[in-house]
Amino acid sequence: MAEPFQRYKCLNCGMIYDEADGWPDDGIAPGTRWADVPDDWICPECGSEKRDFTLIDWE
Repeated sequence: MAEPFQRYKCLNCGMIYDEADGWPDDGIAPGTRWADVPDDWICPECGSEKRDFTLIDWE
């Protein structure tokens, strides 16, 4: 069984990255896992780095 999709929140602006939705405006297809998002990706809302996001869904 596949792992459920998770969501990550920008600690600076609160923007949510949802793995199920991806971020098509930045070329990140729906279903893209956080680990597969490029390390140089930045928050489209505030310009924060990927490392400034934290997991908000966990079991």
